[in-house]
Amino acid sequence: MLNIETMQTNERDTDSLPNTPAPRIWDASHRWLTIGLVLTVVGAAFEALAVATILPVASGELGGLQLYGWAFSAFMLTNLIGVTISGGEADRLGPGRPFLMGVALFVFGLALSGFATTMPMLIMGRAVQGLGAGFIGSISYIAIARGYPAELKPQMLAVLSSAWVIPGLIGPGVAAVVDQAVGWRWVFLGLVPVMIGAGGLALQGLYSLSGNSMAPPDWRRGLGAVCLAAGTGLVLAGIGAETVLPRVGLAAVGLVIAIPALQYLLPPGTLRLAAALPAAIAVSGLLNMAFFGVDAFVPLVLTTVRGQSIASSGLALTAATVTWTTGAWLQARLSPRRGRRQLVWAGLILTALGIVATASLLHPLVPAVLAPLAWALAGLGMGVAYSTLSLVVLENAEGGQEGRATSGLQLMNMLGSALGTGIGGSLVADNGPASGVLRQDLLMLLVVGLALLAASRLPRHVATSGTSPVDSAAAHHVGV
Repeated sequence: MLNIETMQTNERDTDSLPNTPAPRIWDASHRWLTIGLVLTVVGAAFEALAVATILPVASGELGGLQLYGWAFSAFMLTNLIGVTISGGEADRLGPGRPFLMGVALFVFGLALSGFATTMPMLIMGRAVQGLGAGFIGSISYIAIARGYPAELKPQMLAVLSSAWVIPGLIGPGVAAVVDQAVGWRWVFLGLVPVMIGAGGLALQGLYSLSGNSMAPPDWRRGLGAVCLAAGTGLVLAGIGAETVLPRVGLAAVGLVIAIPALQYLLPPGTLRLAAALPAAIAVSGLLNMAFFGVDAFVPLVLTTVRGQSIASSGLALTAATVTWTTGAWLQARLSPRRGRRQLVWAGLILTALGIVATASLLHPLVPAVLAPLAWALAGLGMGVAYSTLSLVVLENAEGGQEGRATSGLQLMNMLGSALGTGIGGSLVADNGPASGVLRQDLLMLLVVGLALLAASRLPRHVATSGTSPVDSAAAHHVGV
């Protein structure tokens, strides 16, 4: 039994110690990692927003409106391969080497797209970019899980969302200026030195985070990711086929290949909506499918259907990026006292309202100048829901297995985005821009409805500090 006098002495000694300053994401122990991750996300964000803005021009020059959706789907299908491979390797070896590989692939894909002479070559470049982006995105999440204490994780997620603000404000406009001055190719080529420099800075922080597993490489996961990407590609090809027989045949073969691979790669229980982490991953996939299934076609609607300029159509993407960041910070402020399920429901409802408002722009009586306001509403919903779902995954991932959990989240996000944009591309190719996008918007609203139902499996209450498996792991890190 402890001596009472000793206990009181220890308490007085503890009280006499100087107050330990609260950790910050910009302090000496986190500074280089924070700066590197933010700059890398800024470069990737600029590319994503600029490509969405100039793609109508590029596809018009190269010829291939029927392949429009594939410029997005190819990126996302290879992205899921990258996130799957890099997550396991980062757990095993540490995040530095997989991140370096991702930057190299992303830069090569930029160069390939910039020198493209045909639409298929541009799509190939986007596929290589997606593979590299998968490595970069997965390592970013692992960096947050391993490198920041629990109280800084929501803030760092919000900061990385904020890294989209400047690209969101200037990216579409700069893309339009670059296109007018030197051509759309330099939207890709001009980012090559930016990504090399940002990647070099991030590596200084990443190499301090070691791996914690001596297991051999899990090549089955890599093979599973390739099968999932190939199967999903066949499904999308079947959806876009012109006649019934190849449409049914390709889709059926694709599902046979993709579904077993998906079950193997995702955390157990994801497809049956098991509570907490598996449900969060499933809902996040549906959310990304709905949002990006509409987002990819906003510039096409405004330029082709409503006759707006590239610069003005880019304002809608800018508005959504800014409000996405606003929603992420709102989530960071509300997460300590609001239930996870409540926040996700709110974000999904806002996203649905934004899709409805954006679909109304197809009607000629609705002023096209309302596009930024309409899509900003969806961006706000994404900021709240996406960041909350990411937080649920971080709070419930097992210590030392953050890479697997976050790669599963990224994989589902990319799969949802690939399906959303691929289906939309097929509808546009079959029905024309106006009718095709309207059908796509209605379909994506249905997807949001499914996500609302699935979100009932998320935790109702705020996670208790210190009980999360992630919190119990020693110093850890992540990125968006």
